[in-house]
Amino acid sequence: MRILILCTGNSCRSQMAHGFLQSFNKELTVCSAGTAASGKLNEEAVTAMAEAEIDISHYTSDPVDIYLGQEWDYVITVCGGANESCPAFIGKVKHRLHIGFDDPSHAIGTTEFIKSEFIRVRDEIRARFYEFYIQRILPTINEE
Repeated sequence: MRILILCTGNSCRSQMAHGFLQSFNKELTVCSAGTAASGKLNEEAVTAMAEAEIDISHYTSDPVDIYLGQEWDYVITVCGGANESCPAFIGKVKHRLHIGFDDPSHAIGTTEFIKSEFIRVRDEIRARFYEFYIQRILPTINEE
């Protein structure tokens, strides 16, 4: 099972979704990329995931172009920008989904508030991607 998760910058939400999905099943091939990849991970996202006992610090922020020629079971966008500018994977994608989340990197306020936004979005990503895994991936794996 091959899953590509897309966001605009590939520094936060897509990386967290990648980490959670991979933690649900190590045998999945999960990649994440950005339509305008920033080239680095958001440190707040790395910290929020570490607090959930998932290490994404070694992940890389990659441009979507490197994955265009590959076949995917799922391509999932996690932000509106990526959903709108998602390149066509003509004939290469079995399922294309959008599971959107707020961007915690745009949070403004105290350090505590910003941290709470990363935690809120992290927990939403975990819940929605676990639901996706249970409803879409697990039944497919059990059929094999």
